[in-house]
Amino acid sequence: MATAFSPTKLTATVPLHGSQENRLLLPIRLAPPSSFLGSTRSLSIISSPRLIHANAARRSPVVGVQEVVKEKKATNSLLITKEEGLELYEDMILGRSFEDMCAQMYYRGKMFGFVHLYNGQEAVSTGFIKLLTKTDSVVSTYRDHVHALSKGVSARAVMSELFGKVTGCCRGQGGSMHMFSKEHNMLGGFAFIGEGIPVATGAAFTSKYKREVLKQNCQDVTVAFFGDGTCNNGQFYECLNMAALYKLPIIFVVENNLWAIGMSHLRATSDPEIWKKGPAFGMPGVHVDGMDVLKVREVAKEAVTRARRGDGPTLVECETYRFRGHSLADPDELRDAAEKAKYAARDPITALKKYLIENKLANEADLKSIEKKIDELVEEAVEFADASPQPGRSQLLENVFADPKGFGIGPDGRYRCEDPKFTEGTAQV
Repeated sequence: MATAFSPTKLTATVPLHGSQENRLLLPIRLAPPSSFLGSTRSLSIISSPRLIHANAARRSPVVGVQEVVKEKKATNSLLITKEEGLELYEDMILGRSFEDMCAQMYYRGKMFGFVHLYNGQEAVSTGFIKLLTKTDSVVSTYRDHVHALSKGVSARAVMSELFGKVTGCCRGQGGSMHMFSKEHNMLGGFAFIGEGIPVATGAAFTSKYKREVLKQNCQDVTVAFFGDGTCNNGQFYECLNMAALYKLPIIFVVENNLWAIGMSHLRATSDPEIWKKGPAFGMPGVHVDGMDVLKVREVAKEAVTRARRGDGPTLVECETYRFRGHSLADPDELRDAAEKAKYAARDPITALKKYLIENKLANEADLKSIEKKIDELVEEAVEFADASPQPGRSQLLENVFADPKGFGIGPDGRYRCEDPKFTEGTAQV
């Protein structure tokens, strides 16, 4: 017998634009059983009757879940223009080429510590970030190089930061896991999982406060990227609750690459379908093929539009796959070779290239020209980073003490770290 808590399959509607009284509603079809990536069951629209009635009374009628992007059925309708397609391709090639170069530089001893590469996940970064404005904010994880590049931070600045040079976006003090740029509203990569989600929630609260309290014309949104392993952490649940409660302009993007370091997502989570957690907090949950940049982009458009018009947050689960180990120090022996080969065959860059050519949005020469341009850009970034100076000793205690007369400054007004005796026994800077 069904109870008030039994999952019930429903046909839901998702608002696209307009006021609640005059809003266009899109009927969402029930999803067929899916075998995509790590999914173990049908990705259908699931909501309980109690959730529907409770949410209808206090917020927008968004109570169902969209499984993947709605299909464009018009015969002459394309998902993107030629200009958009070339922009997406260039951004994805930049991310892939940059990360491949990082691997070379790491093994040559130009980078130190942990370096986590993004190969295979480019469709997620490009699909979301290339829709944002410069004043919109992005919060990342330790796998943050490509997010920074998509947001507009130069390849020079990111590579120099990886080299630990003063010309890096954090002056060499952040390194691989802590890309930050105030100019581009790239609010940081965060080494500990879940650490960036409260920062992103705070940024979204700032946007809402500016618009509703300070009466500023602020329509900025925030996109928070994080992995599947983070979705079992407390910060994730707390921030989903707060974002839904205050209807904050934020999109929570789960980059589900199926592995949390060496732990399979299917072994670590009681219900592997993360998108279901959105409706539990009163926000839409969306599942999308994270290996297809066009599907990601269509879902991102809807989520960003909802946030800008004040309809609140969206949880988007992008099922994707990383082509390399967890970090460059990971021998990647835990994942089955057949599994890796399966997803390598679904390379998102190859898929976009095929779409552009088949739809006559670009030809091989156009794409080869982009690839050549990016190869030269990345090589120049390496040369620039290699030739850049190391941070000076005076940087050692910068950004540590707020009081300029504090521990870091000696009686003569100079940084104490400039005294050779002060740094005796510590690592050479």
